Amino acid sequence: MRAITGVTRLYGIVADPIHQVKAPQGLNAILDERGIDGVLVPFHVSAADLATFFAALRVLRSFHGMIVTVPHKTAALPLCDAVSERAAQIGAVNVVRREPDGQLLGDMFDGLGFIAGLREAGLDPKGMRAYLVGAGGAGNAVAFALVEAGVAHLTVANRTRDRAEDLQRRLLKAHPGISVEIGSANPRGHGLVVNTTSLGMRETDPLPLDLGGLEPWMIVAESIMQPETTALLAGAAAAGCHVHRGWPMLASQLVLMADFLGMQRE
Repeated sequence: MRAITGVTRLYGIVADPIHQVKAPQGLNAILDERGIDGVLVPFHVSAADLATFFAALRVLRSFHGMIVTVPHKTAALPLCDAVSERAAQIGAVNVVRREPDGQLLGDMFDGLGFIAGLREAGLDPKGMRAYLVGAGGAGNAVAFALVEAGVAHLTVANRTRDRAEDLQRRLLKAHPGISVEIGSANPRGHGLVVNTTSLGMRETDPLPLDLGGLEPWMIVAESIMQPETTALLAGAAAAGCHVHRGWPMLASQLVLMADFLGMQRE
């Protein structure tokens, strides 16, 4: 274990629950590789306490930034002093940097990470019919990234239809003429099926979509990293689908996150 000193930089990851996060391992490895006196630790913060937590970070001078994950990505955006154009368009952040004057700056790399992870696995979404379940922070990021990657059509499904419709409106505003519609729980007819909800983290969670709509020619992708094989992926594998786990989405954005957080080589 590295020594913690009086000048150690403090980074974090904020979530609720927190047990499933994998970013600490990846980003602490980058800190070690770059020779930085810093450590990234988990912050377990409820939604009700998120604003108070952000206020405290502004005065914590040894704090340099954090990853933001479920369920805080959307709620964290208005708590930042400034965000990137990408994050503003998506409506969520998954990384926040603290400036020396205490200002908090946000950005969103989930979409970039998801597409990069697919491509590194030899899966190019260009020209595909894609089905996305979830219209939260990660869902918004992945939806915009899929459109920008050139999918032929995007279907968005969400438990509450109004959030899916809001995402549809913003996609059409940013990319007029694209093919995007609101869907049901049945993913039938789509070559790429993506879960961006948190359903699957717990054994008692219901499935995020209807497994009866899966066919062997489909690719089924997760954003959840723990467990490595969710009930959705297990069901997809049993149906003969190609499964794509959640870890590549994070792994492909770790360097982007590290650079944004100021983890520069010393």
